[in-house]
Parts: sequence; C-alpha cells; structure tokens
Amino acid sequence: MSNSTKILVTGGAGYIGAHTVVELMAAGYDPVIVDNLSASDKTLLAGIHKITGKVPNFHQGDCRDKNFLNFVFKTQGPFSCVMHFAAFKSVGESVQKPLLYHQNNVGSLLTLLEVMEEHGVKDLIFSSSCTVYGQPDKIPVDERAPFKRAESPYGATKQLCERILEDVHTTGFRIISLRYFNPIGAHPSALMGELPIGVPNNLVPFITQTAAGLRKKLTVFGNDYNTTDGSCIRDFIHVVDLADVHVKALAYLAKDSRKNVYDAFNVGTGKGASVLELVNTFIRATGAPLPFVIGPRRPGDVEKVYADPTKVNNALNWSAKYSMEDALKHAWAWEQKLFKSH
Repeated sequence: MSNSTKILVTGGAGYIGAHTVVELMAAGYDPVIVDNLSASDKTLLAGIHKITGKVPNFHQGDCRDKNFLNFVFKTQGPFSCVMHFAAFKSVGESVQKPLLYHQNNVGSLLTLLEVMEEHGVKDLIFSSSCTVYGQPDKIPVDERAPFKRAESPYGATKQLCERILEDVHTTGFRIISLRYFNPIGAHPSALMGELPIGVPNNLVPFITQTAAGLRKKLTVFGNDYNTTDGSCIRDFIHVVDLADVHVKALAYLAKDSRKNVYDAFNVGTGKGASVLELVNTFIRATGAPLPFVIGPRRPGDVEKVYADPTKVNNALNWSAKYSMEDALKHAWAWEQKLFKSH
C-alpha cells in the first residue's frame, strides 16, 4: 500500500467523477483525472477549479489505451488508489449499441487492472450500479440479493465487471464496488452539475431542460407498471452524497489491513420514489412550468428498485444528507446558470 495521497480518477471530467474530485480535494487528497471526453467536455473541470480554487490535474486519453495509462502511472504516480468511473452509462443507448458498451465498459476495466498490477497499485473503488440486480425479488434490495439476468447490456457490463473484480481480488487486489442507485442533482454552489452532450438520457437533466424551454416536453415512460401511480420507482440520490461515499470508502479501504478485499455496497437513500412523484416534486419545489406526456414503456427499464442502505450506513458511517427536493432545486439552479451563460 502506497502512502501517497494521489488518487487516480478515471472519468473524472464526468458528472459523478467531477463531484467526487471536489470532495477528494476537500478531504486533503490529490486527485489525478483521466478522461477521454467522449461523454463530457471541460465544463466540469472548470467547475472543479471554481469550487476548490485549484486547477485540476487532468490528462486526456482513453482507459482502453494501455500506453496512455502506463504513461499516467509513470509520470503522475505513485497512486494509493484508483477510482474507476469511466464507462458508458445509458440503459437505452446500450440496448442499441451493445457491442460498444461491452468493448468500452469491460475493455477499459481489463486494461486498467493490467496497468495497476504492473505498477503495484492494488486498491480500487469501482463504480457499479443497482442494475446488477435486474428486477430484484424483494425490495428494498440488499447486497445479498442474487444477480438476476440484467435488463440491459449496460447492466450486463456492470455484472461482468463485478465478476472480473471478484475473480482478480484473490490475486492481491483490494476492491470496493459501490452500487449506485439513481444519482441526481448538482453542486449546491450551482458551479457544477449534470451536463449531457446532446439529448439527455437521464431524467433530471431532461426535466430541467424542458422547464428551461430547451425541450418541448418531457415523456414519462409508462404509467401501467405495478406501482402506486403506474410509473417506475427509483431511489434518487443527490450526487454530492454519492461523491461523499467515495471518500468514506477510501478511508475504509486504507484502514483495512487485509491483502485481498472484495466488498460491495448499495449506495442509495433507502426511499423509493416514482417518476411521477419526482416530476411533481420538481414543479412544486421550483414553481417552473413542466409540460409532460405519458409515453410507452422503454426497453431495459426495471419496474421498481430501491436500496436497503443498512450496510453502507454501518460499515462506512455514511448516510444520505440531501432530500430529493434539495437535489431538484440544485439541478434547477445549475440549469438556469447554464441557460444564462449560453
């Protein structure tokens, strides 16, 4: 284990990665960001600079490129830990482009693990997802739930990655998989938030863009599910709460003296909210007009899922601080700021 405070953050220019970089800096770590900017641009890097007052240490390149990663490890290390966020993450797009998702999400992890091994870096915090559970038998879902058949190629890549990590941890890796539920919101400063390129795949940016007049209307996919109001149920978690759990996971791993570790944690609020509930909370919290229609169900969507966060609450001493309403207010403040700047 290296005593270095340097943490390699792959995908650190993206939504969750950039918010985590801010929390890492606040906790005294020295993050080094790699990102190929395929799903982001430099906007959030500028946000990191504005919030922290520090210019982020950023290197542009692809995690599937072994020469590039070797160069970063040689010139920027030694790293005490790697946080691997870099992945494609749209359920809908993965149904259309399964090969691309497997090449990118599984391929980048394999290359990263090879390079980590060559440089003697053994600690890894992996971005996993609640999609690994498929449609779980019981809700709230805890970490003991079996992986059902994934509902999308995206979910399948996260299952495969976790299986690979379980296999390699016996060779001296120390790994934590964080299974995210549905990250929403923006930094409370409104200096950083979710920034989709093109048409948003995620619900909240689509809501805020519609409220800002950039989109004609929001489509809610399906109102005939077996739920209270017929729309899907999710566990919406504020992105800053999610960033915070990565810092806690880092400290947890550093304190663990075992040579081989593989552990997984669900990261959610433990509360399920329906898509229509989220839409109505946004309208109520912001007073912004939000035209929406009900559309057909979308392929790959799970009917309902929310977390049992007992394990992460106890082991990592972490719990979500922000409410869904906070997250929506912060997302709206970020959207309005973006809208003014364009």
